[in-house]
Amino acid sequence: MNYTGYGFTRNVDLSYEQAIEKVTEELKKEGFGILTEIDVTATLKKKLDVDFKPYKILGACNPPFAYKALQAEEQIGLMLPCNVIVYVNDSGETVVSAVDPVASMQAVDNPGLGEVAQTIQGKLKLVIERL
Repeated sequence: MNYTGYGFTRNVDLSYEQAIEKVTEELKKEGFGILTEIDVTATLKKKLDVDFKPYKILGACNPPFAYKALQAEEQIGLMLPCNVIVYVNDSGETVVSAVDPVASMQAVDNPGLGEVAQTIQGKLKLVIERL
């Protein structure tokens, strides 16, 4: 697993479709559901008529921790849900990445978010490690 400074990334030995399925299963084990699924490839084709590599953004949410974050910071919804991306890179490898909520929360001046961000960070790291 690699760290980009704002997320955790791993190349996986799975097809693109298998990776989406597997990451969704692993997120469920950590209490996350998928609120949104953005098919970037299809959207770019429809809106710009361009071809783009397979790329999806999954908006993952862990409701108890989202609730805690919202209680601590009313405007934190701007930073939710936790995005997880699955795509095929230029070398044909399937890649899965998850946002680092600790890095995201550094933009918010509220110490009450630290514990929530660290807990979610640990859960998302586990998801990426288990792929």
